[in-house]
Formats: sequence, C-alpha cells, structure tokens
Amino acid sequence: MFERRQYNYETSSVALRELAKKGYQEDFNLLEGELMDHPHDFRIIYIYRYEGNSNPEDESTVYGIEKISTGEKGVLVAGNLSFAQTNLAEALIHLEIEGRNLYLNN
Repeated sequence: MFERRQYNYETSSVALRELAKKGYQEDFNLLEGELMDHPHDFRIIYIYRYEGNSNPEDESTVYGIEKISTGEKGVLVAGNLSFAQTNLAEALIHLEIEGRNLYLNN
C-alpha cells in the first residue's frame, strides 16, 4: 500500500515547495508525451488543488507523481481539467480514478 493524500492549498508555489521537501524534484510537464502515451507507468501520490477566490474556474492542480519502473518522483502542474478535452487531461483523470480505487481497496 502506498501513501496517497489530497490537499487544498494557498498557491501552487506552496504545493511545489511541499513536494520538493518530499523528494519530488523532476518536472513531469516535460514528460507530458510519455505520461499520455504510457499512463500505466505512472501513479499519482499527492494531489494539491487551488481554486481562485474570485473565479471558481481559476483552478490549478499540482500532482506529485512517481514513475513506477524507476521510482523517479516529480511534479506536474495542470490547469482546470474539468474543462480540458486533451489526452493529458484524460490520462490524469484516469490515474486519479485508478489511484483512488487502489487506495480504497487496500
């Protein structure tokens, strides 16, 4: 069983600092293509969400992600996925659901 947490936070920089302290150093935004093509090679460990005070659509999410085969830890910052119709959004939503199911079944 792995640790899985979801947090709300003040800003994305706070989330990035917290994850850096936990060893999440790589920028997985640079590996976006690999994440979309091979989502089963990754798992989401931490989710930090931010919602703007004045506009609920001003949302971002910082993911603490681990590459399963190497143990490499990194972050991916995404905008509001509820409005996104991209392969990356689909992969992240799939990984969130998969992670929730794994967490609930352990």
